[in-house]
Amino acid sequence: MEQLNQSTAQQFILHGLSTNPHLQIIIFLTFLMIYLMNISGNLLLIIVARINPTLHSPMYFFLTNLSVIDISFSSSVVPALLMNTLAKDRSISLLGCAIQMYVSLALGATECLVLAVMSYDRFAAICRPLHYYNIMNKTVCIYSAVGSWSIGFINSLVQVNLTFQLSFCKGVNINHYFCEAPALIRMACGDTFLNELSIYITGAIIIIGGFSLILISYVYIISNILKISSSQGRQKSFSTCASHLTAVSLYYGTLMFMYLRPHSKKYSNFSIETDTVVPILYTAVTPMLNPFIYSVRNKDVKSTLINLLKRKQCYQS
Repeated sequence: MEQLNQSTAQQFILHGLSTNPHLQIIIFLTFLMIYLMNISGNLLLIIVARINPTLHSPMYFFLTNLSVIDISFSSSVVPALLMNTLAKDRSISLLGCAIQMYVSLALGATECLVLAVMSYDRFAAICRPLHYYNIMNKTVCIYSAVGSWSIGFINSLVQVNLTFQLSFCKGVNINHYFCEAPALIRMACGDTFLNELSIYITGAIIIIGGFSLILISYVYIISNILKISSSQGRQKSFSTCASHLTAVSLYYGTLMFMYLRPHSKKYSNFSIETDTVVPILYTAVTPMLNPFIYSVRNKDVKSTLINLLKRKQCYQS
């Protein structure tokens, strides 16, 4: 079979989520609604955090970063999915595929690191309240954010470079709805050991490392919360952390499933359908849920939204 590598293959064809015309309409409408909720929810959280001085804190600095990541991450995948769902031509150029993989992988890794930093921020707020603003000072926050973004994009550059050095002898049809490393590795012929090893190493550092920091932070947080004498105080502290834990369990769980297991077809025990459906959780669902998870439990966010609505009503009257 003729090998198709980066010098000969000029485009790939994305299979998408379904070829059934009726399901395609449902998929299109569902993902359009999810995407619009993602954009509006995250933009609203950014605006609220910007205009309310009481939200100018390290926690909301990282939440703003998270919202920017979620908007960008989802925008690198979902609009293309929407177009391909109803289009007859589902082809994507080699360069377009590489760019999509680079951006989505970079933002996915950055979100892992930002979530980990946010857990340390919660540890400092609950376990070291008197020293919180010294621990999470402006310099630490900026360096943490810049470091997270830099590591995410550097890692993605390495992964994309390794992936597109492979030969794709199994055709140009990608059994996925976007260009993702595991799907492309499944298409490759020849030795993919270096690609797998690179994913495992970076996965261990970014995913396992970030998740370990979160677990350690919450061990200290929970042990500190249990020392609170009043049940109301314990409930309030648990509520503060519940939103972060919800986001973490959704995001890290699906990433571990996709990236910390064998990707070559001969070693994978999971179907192509499973590998196509699971990424929906971290490319579309989690970015949509994050602003609602973090804002619903916060009184300052609620009060700011209420004041905005009251001002709008006053202007209209």
